[in-house]
Amino acid sequence: MSELFRMGEAADLLGVSADTVRRWADAGRLEVTRTDGGQRVVAGAELARFARDLAESERESTGRMSARNRFVGLVTKVSKDTVMAQVEIQAGPHRVVSLISAEAVDELGLEPGVLAAAVIKSTNVVVELA
Repeated sequence: MSELFRMGEAADLLGVSADTVRRWADAGRLEVTRTDGGQRVVAGAELARFARDLAESERESTGRMSARNRFVGLVTKVSKDTVMAQVEIQAGPHRVVSLISAEAVDELGLEPGVLAAAVIKSTNVVVELA
């Protein structure tokens, strides 16, 4: 049996506002049902389908690459020395930290407030139940 998520929970998982999730539901893009109390909920399987479709449309708009984990967010901190830099990106509820060259930071113009994407390719990912 699939878990049911309230609009706010679905929004948190998708990294958008609850109003955005409601608009998607009203437009028929996301299938929702109502509880006995009248609250709109979305089934976990439906939310997973929608998240895959959303990610696929983003991949199509950004080009082709082998990495599948792409987090778009706001650069919140850059710590740089002469050779290396640490860049922090806040992508929805996710904080992504990357160590890259200082040269790359300069070339990309990375600084707090810049919109950037962290693209992650990993052969070792731990999965746990939340």
